[in-house]
Amino acid sequence: MQLTGIHHLTAITANAPANKRFYTETLGLRLVKKTVNQDDVSAYHLFYADGLATPGTDLTFFDWPIPPERRGTHSICRTGLRVAGERALEYWAERLRKARLPVGDIHVLDGRASLDFEDPEGQRFRLVDDGGQGESHPWEKSPVPAEFQIRGLGPITISVPKKGPTERVLTELMNMTEVREYPSPDGTGTVHVYRMGDGGPGAELHMAVQPGLPFARQGAGGVHHVAFRTPTPETLHDWTERVSGFRVPSSGEVERFYFRSLYFREPGGNLFEIATDVPGFTADEPLESLGERLALPPFLEPRRSEIEAGLKPLE
Repeated sequence: MQLTGIHHLTAITANAPANKRFYTETLGLRLVKKTVNQDDVSAYHLFYADGLATPGTDLTFFDWPIPPERRGTHSICRTGLRVAGERALEYWAERLRKARLPVGDIHVLDGRASLDFEDPEGQRFRLVDDGGQGESHPWEKSPVPAEFQIRGLGPITISVPKKGPTERVLTELMNMTEVREYPSPDGTGTVHVYRMGDGGPGAELHMAVQPGLPFARQGAGGVHHVAFRTPTPETLHDWTERVSGFRVPSSGEVERFYFRSLYFREPGGNLFEIATDVPGFTADEPLESLGERLALPPFLEPRRSEIEAGLKPLE
């Protein structure tokens, strides 16, 4: 019983129009679903991904008018974005500096060439050379050349004050395997690397143990939760029973229409989700026109007029 990797990561923006411009025009990702937060329909839920809206490539945002994140532990603190080769990192270093964003230098971290940067709201990213392994589905309308486009998510880094409680959830409940460790780049602790399934950067969770940091406060420019992949509703049922058997409080299964989910919080305070690969974003829109209109799951469709009236234009 194995998770197969990172499914998506959901972050927070306080400026949806600027968010859309940055992620499509600067990062060159495809807006594959323009919908709403199903628990707060006054807020957009924007999904950016590769050309085929592949699970494992989804970077998503809730649009909430809240103050900026206060950084610290008890947080998902760095989002990895995979690219192929050091030439891609050099391309991105130049592109992001031209956009006047905070950008570090290309460096080797955990054996991989990497480049750290922040988006305009302070969202923390790390571009990681994945060696070009695995599938790639470039978006033909992206302003970024196909060979340099972002290929998917991973690894994801969480910060916790203590290793033991979170490690037990990762290894005993979620069946991850600790494979190595390395010093935190900022000198605040040690980062432990956990592998899912066959591993690789798209199937790794990095846990930074940072007891000296203050507790984070969630806000704009921060991350809300990270989701892990399971293939089908049937395999999600297995995970639901497993989480219940470990007496970990959870949401129970939640139907999101584009996938089915289970939510629970690990002892370090971070919200985890397990989500199915199916049915995907073509459940209600053709692949060629994903993200062009406001998409609502069937249970929200009767409220379309009300919902549309409460949303600000994205353009």
